Amino acid sequence: MKQTNETPITLEIFSKTDCSLCDIAKEIVDQTSKDFNCNVVLIDIESNPQLYEEYCEKIPVVKINGEQAFVYKVHPITLRKKLEQISSQRRQES
Repeated sequence: MKQTNETPITLEIFSKTDCSLCDIAKEIVDQTSKDFNCNVVLIDIESNPQLYEEYCEKIPVVKINGEQAFVYKVHPITLRKKLEQISSQRRQES
């Protein structure tokens, strides 16, 4: 994780065990987020019946700062662009 004084970007990955698309999404998020000030949160939908009901047919789902950004597949270039945009906006605001 890149060290800065800005508030970290929160990346939530909604996934479950034995999900190959989830494993790929986690790898892409982990690799890409290293270049930014991010907190990556893994959320196991199997641990919460409400989350399971909401996401069982959609996983993986990736949210950036609480907003759904990806479903099924995380596109590395698009993720990087989104993180760059958020980081740039935060720098301009500070």
